[in-house]
Amino acid sequence: MSTATRSRQSGIGPLLREWRERRRVSQLELALRADSSARHLSFVETGRSRPSEELVLRLAEHLEVPVRERNALLLAAGYAPRFAETPLDDPSMGALREGLDRLLHGYEPYPALVVDATYTVVAANRGIAMLMEGIPESLLAPPLNAMRLTLHPEGLAPRIRNLREWRGHLLAQMERQIALDRSEALRAVYDEVKAYPVADRDAGDHEKYGGEDAGTVPYFALPMVIEHDGQVLSFVSSISTFNTPMDVTVAELAIETFLPADPATVKYLRSLAP
Repeated sequence: MSTATRSRQSGIGPLLREWRERRRVSQLELALRADSSARHLSFVETGRSRPSEELVLRLAEHLEVPVRERNALLLAAGYAPRFAETPLDDPSMGALREGLDRLLHGYEPYPALVVDATYTVVAANRGIAMLMEGIPESLLAPPLNAMRLTLHPEGLAPRIRNLREWRGHLLAQMERQIALDRSEALRAVYDEVKAYPVADRDAGDHEKYGGEDAGTVPYFALPMVIEHDGQVLSFVSSISTFNTPMDVTVAELAIETFLPADPATVKYLRSLAP
């Protein structure tokens, strides 16, 4: 059953209470944040009162409800969805696509990509293409999924020296998103990639974690340590999203950039640049 269908059938009360409990916020605290009263909020949650459209949006804002789910709350309260879901290839998204392309190109030779809410790759630069060299065509067929590509035993996983640590980081990241967003599609991706076997590595691999200079590199965040053409590269990942998105598609986009974590990685990537 779709979120929209559940929303219409259950009304806003149960949905609002569920989001409030997820965020561990009391009725009084939420009411104060949203410039309402605990009594009115209680009436809304029990179905005795219908909130205004403006109150629904204020409550959703203070509960940090994802944009897609804000539409569901509005539907449950009897209002039309406020946020469009425009395909990325729509002409109206031209400025966004061009901006993303410029950002990705400008980050080269370092890897960067754009993914949606289920980690389907929307765009990527030549740094990402470099890391994917030698991956079987079956994994590169659209729709390309970043989590599947990274953790699949025929994907990047065999090349990642600290696979168990990096895998744990990625799974924890997905678990946090599932807890916040209630995404069934993301849950399906999570269940798939979590089930991939993890090959045992030699005991010395941890000592070789970051290559020859590992002992002298003060990592400031967990790096992804990966081999490419006989070279050990180290990256730390940074994820950016759009401020105050007004469209579901835009709200669910994330730009992930991989910052070189040591001088050797910088030198190697610059040597490959045209």
